[in-house]
Amino acid sequence: MAKRPVYIVSDTKPYCKCKMIDFEYSKGTSIKQKQKNIKSLHEVFMVSNPNSKILEISSKSENPLGVALSAFNLMVKNKNGEDLFSVEAAFQASKVFEKGGPYTDLLYVSSKEAKKDKRLKTSGSIIGFNFQGEEFISRPKTFFYSWLYINALISNKELAEAIMDFDAFTDMEFNPQKSLNCQAEAVALFVALKKNDLLEKALKDKNSFRQIVYFVD
Repeated sequence: MAKRPVYIVSDTKPYCKCKMIDFEYSKGTSIKQKQKNIKSLHEVFMVSNPNSKILEISSKSENPLGVALSAFNLMVKNKNGEDLFSVEAAFQASKVFEKGGPYTDLLYVSSKEAKKDKRLKTSGSIIGFNFQGEEFISRPKTFFYSWLYINALISNKELAEAIMDFDAFTDMEFNPQKSLNCQAEAVALFVALKKNDLLEKALKDKNSFRQIVYFVD
């Protein structure tokens, strides 16, 4: 057995709710095995939420939409709508540590290379973020990642429209006991903000985002 979160869209505060689900987990590293676990997780969730539409957000998703929404694949665009770099690369390249960073060269490598760069493990604790010259504080802990992901998603119009058909999201690779930031949570926040007519207001600036999503100034 294993336990993973399902992020559920809500029309009341907090707009994204997290429900931990116990499910039958099968060991293995193949895509087929991981998809088996995703299916198991979703089946358990649907027993108590039969009217939900759930989607796995990762490169292991059986739905092409879920694959496209992986932070490894979702692209940050410029004002002209041109792809610049993946959300994953942008996130890793924006980290500011006690002993270094941001390592902006990570913007121009693959998502996998950016995530595994040795400097991210040897530069001390994260003290903040700097994305394209704009500084972000490190609290709340998921603030910058969610802000970055949602800003990338809103500029990918087809994906942003398609995701509105769903109201629950998972990421099988995400374990809250080992990691902080989750792409499934960011997607759920996007859908919730849009359905509650708060998306435009939340994205006005980073302070508005913190106030609306995390209820802090």
